[in-house]
Amino acid sequence: MNEPVISMKNIRYAYENKQVLNEIDFILPKGAFMGLIGPNGGGKTTLIKLILGLTKPSQGSITLFNEPIEKFKAWNKIGFVSQKSNSFNKGFPATVYEVVSMGLTAKVGYLKFFKHKHKSKILHAIDLVGMSEYAYENVGNLSGGQQQRVFIARALVSDPELLILDEPTVGVDYENVQRFYELLRDLNKNQHITLLLVTHDTGTMTEYATDIACLNRSLHFHGNPEEYKELTEKDLSRVYGHPVNLVTHDH
Repeated sequence: MNEPVISMKNIRYAYENKQVLNEIDFILPKGAFMGLIGPNGGGKTTLIKLILGLTKPSQGSITLFNEPIEKFKAWNKIGFVSQKSNSFNKGFPATVYEVVSMGLTAKVGYLKFFKHKHKSKILHAIDLVGMSEYAYENVGNLSGGQQQRVFIARALVSDPELLILDEPTVGVDYENVQRFYELLRDLNKNQHITLLLVTHDTGTMTEYATDIACLNRSLHFHGNPEEYKELTEKDLSRVYGHPVNLVTHDH
């Protein structure tokens, strides 16, 4: 196994006396494309917040790139893309280039001019997600799938080694979702970016991911897609708390 990018040991998290996460042992190896699945309210968003240092566990330890999260400073190594399709203001007056450039603000600083090397990085990130022809288009004019590519470019422009995506395909049509997953697979295989994708698309994950974790307060499954396919619908229904039809996409 490659060295872990994320390692969580014996993680517990409680909020207002309600146990949200219970005894989580979780490892994301370098170079993996992991799909994190599970029911609503199962703790997926809380897990992401813990990884991003936005909240602290009630118990347990977290290391990022082999460093305790309490001492971790290299946050530029981590890119984050949230759900945005349903909440993005389409009247926002910014071009694709301008939105992507926001990903460099932390490095360059506010109210400072971008140098040629920064402009090249912005255009390169836009090109990586296949949006070069829209570089100077108003982002509000784009489809949901195209906008998500732009937000990935904004995360990529700072050269992250880990990209975390929280249900980024909400509100995106089926055809663009498939293109979106192809983009993620390319970033993982060809750009060597480790991916952690929170999703409800359990079937598609068996085609694209290298690892799958199933979370419902506890970690009920953590393995590869072939092992996941061996789970029965009864197994998954027990995790989700209601009947689940296990659908996989084999090509």
